[in-house]
Formats: sequence, C-alpha cells, structure tokens
Amino acid sequence: MDADVSDSPGTPAEPDRPDHPAGGEPAEGSGDASGPAPQDGTSAGPPDASATGDTAEEAGGTDDASGPGGSGDGPAPGTWGERPGRGPQDGRRHWLRWTALAASFLVLVAAGVGWWLYKKLDGNITTDTSAAAELKAYEKDRPQPIARDAQNILLIGSDTRSGDNSAYGRDDGGSQRSDTTILLHLAADRGSATAVSIPRDLMTRIPSCHTDEGKATEEQFAQFNWAFELGGTACTIRTVEKMTGVRVDHHMVVDFNGFKDMVDAVDGVEVCLKEPVDDADAHLKLPAGRQELDGEDALGYVRARKSIGNGSDTERMDRQQKFLGALVNKMQSNGVLLNPTRLYPVLDAATKSLTTDPGLDSLRDLYDLVRGMRNVPTEKVQFLTVPRTEYRADPNRDELVQPDANQLFTRLRKDEPVAVVPADKAGSADSQADHSSEKDPSGREPGGTSGSPTPAPTYSGSNAADDPCGS
Repeated sequence: MDADVSDSPGTPAEPDRPDHPAGGEPAEGSGDASGPAPQDGTSAGPPDASATGDTAEEAGGTDDASGPGGSGDGPAPGTWGERPGRGPQDGRRHWLRWTALAASFLVLVAAGVGWWLYKKLDGNITTDTSAAAELKAYEKDRPQPIARDAQNILLIGSDTRSGDNSAYGRDDGGSQRSDTTILLHLAADRGSATAVSIPRDLMTRIPSCHTDEGKATEEQFAQFNWAFELGGTACTIRTVEKMTGVRVDHHMVVDFNGFKDMVDAVDGVEVCLKEPVDDADAHLKLPAGRQELDGEDALGYVRARKSIGNGSDTERMDRQQKFLGALVNKMQSNGVLLNPTRLYPVLDAATKSLTTDPGLDSLRDLYDLVRGMRNVPTEKVQFLTVPRTEYRADPNRDELVQPDANQLFTRLRKDEPVAVVPADKAGSADSQADHSSEKDPSGREPGGTSGSPTPAPTYSGSNAADDPCGS
C-alpha cells in the first residue's frame, strides 16, 4: 500500500536525483496528471505541490518533451509547451497581424500624400471668373453647340512681359498680348484632335468688349491679337466665335514660364534645324540638325521670327505647330499620360501657369480632358492654320481665303473630319489645295449615285506622328 503523502511532507527532492525525475511521469504517491478530471472540480494535477516536496517547476515538468522522463510524443499536458501562441501556426498569425497593421499604415500615408498632391495641383490653377461673367452677359449673341460631346477649346499663349516674363522683352505697363491662339477641336468620339492656328496679324472684326476697368470698346476691324489686349480672354473668345461660328466650350491661357516647365518636365522635345541659329532677341543659339531642346531653348525656338527661315509669322506658326506635335508625340510614346510618376511633373508645370474657365479649373476636369485624349493616335492629332493670304491693303497683315475658311469652320462646327497633308503635297501653304467635297478623285460631281464616299477636304498642315527632320 502506498504511503500517504500528507503524513510525511519531507524535504524537497533534488531535481537530478534518479528516484525523482524532473518533469516526465509523476513519482509514486502522486496523482496521475493524465487521468480523468476529478468529479469535485479540483485540479487534475497534484493537490499541493509543497506536499509532495516538489517545486512549481518540478510539478509542471520541463518544456522539452524529449527530456528526462518525457515520452517523446509532445509536451506533457498542463505544461508551458501546451500554451497557445507557441506553435508554427500561431507564429504565422502573429506575422500576418503585423503585416496587416503595416499595410494599413502605408495605405493611410499614401492616401494622405495623394490627397496633398491633389490639393497642391488643384490649387495651382487660376480661374478666370471675369471672362465667364463677360461671356454670360453676351450669351444670346454666342453660337450654340451643334455636335454633342465634341469640345472646342481655345488655347491662348500669353506673351505678357510682366513679372517672371520680363526677361523676354519690354513691359509696357504689364499689358497682355496674345502671341499664339489655337482653336482645338476634340471629336465627339475622341478619335481625332484638330488644332487650328489663328494668325495674330489676321484682319478681322472685333466686337465691342469691356476693358479691365469696365469701359466698353468700339466694334472695329483690326488685327486679331488686338482683341486680347483690348478686352482679354472674353473678347478673344467672342472674336473667334463671330469669325468661325464655332462655340468655344473652354479656354486655357498659358504664359512663357509654363511652356518652358512643361518641356523640361518631359525631358526635352526633339526638333530639326536645317541651318544653325544665333538669335540674341530670342535668347537662342543652336547648331543645325536633329536635337532635343530644353524648356528655355524651346521657348526661343517657337518665338523666333527673323533668325529662322524667311522671318514670316506664317513660318513661325508652322514651326510652333510642329513643335506641339513633337511634344504630344513625346508624351504619348514615353507613356507620360499613363504613368502617374511621370505625369505629375507635367501637371505641376502646366497648372502653375494655367488660367482657365470655371469648367476646367479643377484637377479632375483636366484629368478627364487628358484621359479623353490619351488614346487619340498621334497621326490623328492634326495641326493647320486657317486658310489665309496677304491682306490686300497691307502685305504685313493677313486675311481669310474664302470660301475655304468658312468650309473649314463648318466642318469643325458639325464635327466632320478634316484631313491635313504637308504643304509641298497640298500645293499651297496658305489655302485649301483640293476641295474634294466639290469633286471626288473619280471626277464625279456631288450627288452621284455611284462611286466611293466623298472624302474630307484636305488642308495644308502636319500631325504629331511626323518626323521633325521629314525622314
């Protein structure tokens, strides 16, 4: 019969004695830890560790199931090895919790940075509320849109010499000038984009407009860029609408520094020069041949007149169109429009010097516009100048060639296709070469019941896919 452990507590046994193994099976006289739980709710382990002479560590055994006295099949029941969080599965859960926490933190940081960048770009844009108010006052006189979803945007390059632009010429009291004006037509299906340059020296009728001081000007027949100087953006828009019959949906005004920064943001734009250029007025000195221009040189290149070619404004507009085409090609071919990392510097540069109407004064509005254009094939991004010739009363001014000009305006108004070819193929740099709407290549007159559909009229111009060196 076993001795009663409560009668003789004795002294604690040494853990290394062979007759009292540390851990493993219980010594004689102790309860069986693996047996059924007592019915009275007491612990299945020894009732009193001090009564057996064991320390707490001896009562629980060691963590190593293969240690002395262990069975080798795993941790003994009731030991630390049996506690939750010690197995491989629990370690994996611990790692996953920390990964989820880190990912959540990164998402919050990224969202915060993204919001900050969005607000920064959005805040860069200047809204032209005065032009919107002026146009609203003349709403009844403005043409109504015809083609649904097509958009017409007037791009105005301001050459004011005030502020940061004073390095490019004399500042006449900060007066504003319209150096470049382009009517950009985006087809309703966004399958093409047609940019039509309007010469600044084109003689046209300028309606009565209001100056910055609110004074009304007289309606007059004058050169086109006077409209911007007399009544700002609103006066220019109304002049274009009366000339073309095309409703201007939006407008953008970009100054010199914005143009430079955009070129730098895409790491330069490629051009091709037949001869070297040395123009002190344009701050430009370039060798002949194919080369990439940074922002400063690009600005001089598109502004130069006397030092490149025949010095005419006609040739300068042609050079500007080809440069813009090369810029569009660079942005599309290098994936700028599809890469947020590369697109951000372009948007930052553009928005810093951009003044728009309220319909385009947010980053979301500009993004929607860019997104609609990014899939337009470069060969369908076309550039041309309104059909014009020397003004009869002054060879230093231009006048429209009719009916060519009105036929072009009608096609833009109705969102009908326009085709452009190089000047040497069109046969004339200043007017429509062949109105195939009047006669198709087969020689049949309009209205015939047989033959191919009437092709679009062809105008002298270029597209963004053209090689700058013409090869």
